[in-house]
Amino acid sequence: MADLRREWAVRSMYQRFEAAVAFLLTLMIGAVIVVALYRVIVSVIETLVLKSLNPLDHSVFQQVFGEIMTLLIALEFNHTLHYVITGERGIIHTKMVVLIAELALARKIIVTDLLHTPPLATLALAVLMLALGVTYWLMRERDDRSAAEP
Repeated sequence: MADLRREWAVRSMYQRFEAAVAFLLTLMIGAVIVVALYRVIVSVIETLVLKSLNPLDHSVFQQVFGEIMTLLIALEFNHTLHYVITGERGIIHTKMVVLIAELALARKIIVTDLLHTPPLATLALAVLMLALGVTYWLMRERDDRSAAEP
């Protein structure tokens, strides 16, 4: 926050607007994260302790892990907004968006009952994950080459 206050005077009007919007989004996502964390805690206690269900049961595992993945996606999104607020990066990098999309798709695959999903839908999820992985790999390769150049 000290860096943000120090650099506030030298920022353009749009950079100030962008930082303010990112800060408000960070507060809202932070509230969502707190509520989601509370719901995960309640859900885990209710599912695993009170109902005495087997945590290794596939459906219980899907439910609990899906909720945890949702929290991780929100945390990563909030972390991405941090870069806009601090001015470390003027705009959210595509690479970060691709990583968040990969997390969201991984969550979708985890919570989907693949035995009851049509084969074409399963193929679509696989192709989408492959496309996101290749996209991230290509961007990483470009970054690696840029860093290696003197």
